Amino acid sequence: MKSLFKICLLILFVNSCTSSQTVAETNQDTTIPEEDIVRLESDALEYEIIIIEPGFNAWLSTMAQPKGYYSQSYMESRNNVMVQEWNTRVLQPGKYDPDMYQLQIDYRPGINYGYDLNYKLYNYFIYFQLTYKQRLSSMVPRI
Repeated sequence: MKSLFKICLLILFVNSCTSSQTVAETNQDTTIPEEDIVRLESDALEYEIIIIEPGFNAWLSTMAQPKGYYSQSYMESRNNVMVQEWNTRVLQPGKYDPDMYQLQIDYRPGINYGYDLNYKLYNYFIYFQLTYKQRLSSMVPRI
């Protein structure tokens, strides 16, 4: 039986103010516009990545470096570092905001996820770091 490999990255609205609503109540009241959802799937590799982040698609098309600017190996090496740090933060909700770091990312070195997934994941990490003033590695995030 083939194992199903999923990368699911759900970053919902990160509010700067606190709210007494539960996550379930917030999700029921919020309609996410289709342009704020990035979905990549591959039946061959059996993975799925879902990024729900208001403004990311617009940023990706206007601010990010174009496809081909970075090599796949460059993005894979950066993604490996940032995924490890992301997952560390998910496991430490007392130290890091659990609303920002909700789910672990199952990104495995040595698996070829293809250029498109690596491009969007790498750029999401750049977007996330710049938008929320976070550092996921010793490298300064820049466009």
